This record gives sequence, structure tokens and C-alpha cells, in this order.
Amino acid sequence: MRQQDVPPVSKAELKIYGKLHQKKHRDAEALFLAEGLRTVSELLEHLPDPDLLHVLLFRLEEQNAEVFHSRYPGKVFVLTEKECARLSQTATPAGIFGVFRKQRFVPFEPEQITRCSLIVALDEVQDPGNVGTILRTAAWFGADAMICSPGCADRYNPKTVRSSAGSIYALPHYGVDSIYLELQRLADAGYSVAASSLDGHDFREYGSWPRKVALVIGNEANGVSPAIQALAHRLVRIPHAGEKPRVESLNASVSAAILMERIAMR
Repeated sequence: MRQQDVPPVSKAELKIYGKLHQKKHRDAEALFLAEGLRTVSELLEHLPDPDLLHVLLFRLEEQNAEVFHSRYPGKVFVLTEKECARLSQTATPAGIFGVFRKQRFVPFEPEQITRCSLIVALDEVQDPGNVGTILRTAAWFGADAMICSPGCADRYNPKTVRSSAGSIYALPHYGVDSIYLELQRLADAGYSVAASSLDGHDFREYGSWPRKVALVIGNEANGVSPAIQALAHRLVRIPHAGEKPRVESLNASVSAAILMERIAMR
């Protein structure tokens, strides 16, 4: 197989892929864009269905193009340097892109879970980097799903995909119109709602955790909303070291990781 055998992407398709940086076009096409060999490779590794791969795009002279062309026949195309720059959001384009279909939405059925379970809920987490990092961390700790409120950063934003390091397909995740109602549904199904809060109890004070927990991580500036805090069975905080904190608060994704570790390892 020679690289000359890998066809160039059409101008019409390239125009569509270039628009995937905008949420309205991602929603309309049900596609999202990933960049970089590591991110694309991990997405391919965890692909639950081969049809979720739309196309792979490689810069001309990129050696990996031939390898992937043989693995995914009919789905690999090459780009010029100018076309790479058009698709990339980084100063130095990696030259490797994947266009994937969004995860198929399957409603989470809490009543069917009889074992220990962790659900992560994001209440207006607006930074794409935080959303992507929390998604990957939730997958690492075996969470059953991640739920996002309407004000959260788009899970298919290129920055979110990049910060998740390709773990988009590693666990179910979905958005809801009301995070309050979704948490109430989980609570009715036997989940204990634990919300991160500076006004909560030291999380280390809890010697044990319920078998089913829905952990809520709040907005970077305002934390978990008052309504969700009122709904929660537990408000938990991560204490700082020393007499006074040297910073105002922990990053949302760091807080989520610390709390997920404690709950998952119960």
C-alpha cells in the first residue's frame, strides 16, 4: 500500500468537518472532531461500534495514513498542510484527525443496577477541560454514567474531547433538561446524592458510603446550586492543609477525582 493510494478529502466534506468546531453543526450532523494520534487512537480502541467512525484524515506524507488505510478501508483520506490548519485549533496541527459519530443515547435505568454504583453529575461545569478530565476520571473509577446539566460545556467540544484523551466512548454520558429532576429520579431509585460544597462535612468523616452514590460537582465559580444542595443527602468538602488555605478553592476536576476515589474504593 502506497500513500498515493489514499484518496484526498473532498472540498464538500472538508467544509462540513471544518464546521464541527461549532456546537450547532455538531448537533445537526451528530458528528464530532478529534485531533492527534493519541486521542484518535484511544477513540478507535474503545469504539463500541465500527459505524461510529465516520472518517480518518491524515496530512500528506503522514506515515500512519497507510497503516490506518488498511485497517479502515474507505474511511481514510489525506489533507494538504493548508487543509490541516483549517481543521486544527492548535498552533501546530498534529496532522491526524478523526470524525466520529456521537455516542448513541440510551436512557440510564437505575432500577436495573443491583451492585455498587457511582454516577457523576455535573451542575453547570462550564470549562471544557474540566468536563473532559472528569469524564476520563469517571471512566477510570468505573462510574456507570456521567450526567450534565444544560449549562455544562459541550461534551463533544474539541477541547473537551482533547482533555478526555479520547475516552468519549469509555462510559455512557448524557445531558438533561433538569439536573434536579434527574437526581430526584436517581434518589427515588435508591441512590444517595452527595454534593461537593465548601459548607459540607469533611469527606473523610464518612467511614462508609452507600452502595449507590450520585456525586454532584458544581460550577467552577458558584459551586453546586442551592436547590441541588437541598436535595442532597450529603454535602461534602475537601479540607485544606494548614491553618489557612493558600488558594481559594480546588479545580473542579481535581475535586471530582479526590471524591470519586474515596467513593469508588469504598
